[in-house]
Amino acid sequence: MALLEVENLRVAYGKIEAVKGISFQVEEGHVVTLIGTNGAGKTTTLRTLSGLLKPVAGKVTFNGEVLNGVGAHKVVAKGLAHSPEGRRIFPRLTIEENLLLGAFLRKDSAEIDRDVEWSYELFPILGSRRRQQAGTLSGGEQQMLAMARALMSRPKLLMLDEPSMGLSPIMMQKIMETISELKSQGTTILLVEQNAQAALSLADHGHVMEIGEIALSGTGEELLHDESVRKAYLGED
Repeated sequence: MALLEVENLRVAYGKIEAVKGISFQVEEGHVVTLIGTNGAGKTTTLRTLSGLLKPVAGKVTFNGEVLNGVGAHKVVAKGLAHSPEGRRIFPRLTIEENLLLGAFLRKDSAEIDRDVEWSYELFPILGSRRRQQAGTLSGGEQQMLAMARALMSRPKLLMLDEPSMGLSPIMMQKIMETISELKSQGTTILLVEQNAQAALSLADHGHVMEIGEIALSGTGEELLHDESVRKAYLGED
């Protein structure tokens, strides 16, 4: 059984249906990506999986347990962490305080300290500035902090929403290398990403979303070489 199973998920904002009955799954240890244009329903899907939005219909099963109706803080406790679009760090708190907030449900203080140090190994620039206010970091550094904070809950599944948005090419490269590193360590990741080329290159499996529906699915490799995907998302004629 897959770690995450999404069946016929429908989500609406009032009368406007943003997600129109999508189904997909994420196997343990895999990277799965959702790509598509703005307004395709990708972020809405992640917000629903993390308990921030309630679906109109459909079923979300995580680690064998149905998540429908489970509150966001309980979803985190069950092992599903969400690094949201726009980063949403706490700007007045230090880097380290932000990281510790990511572990707020945990009681194992020695292990938490170990995970903080592991975050600094993963993102050395954060370690060198641990006492600095998070709001003074660059966009790319804030993205690193948002990812590290999500990892502090020791998730079974890490959801990343547009981690490269607004970043310089060099910083985007660093973020993608980190995702690749997490994948090599066995982290299960659901990735929403505007850079289709980077996302599909990393992904075991991908889904192309269009206006709330999944229009196309395949392995990352298959979608990278699919002619319609290349034209629409990779800027090729």
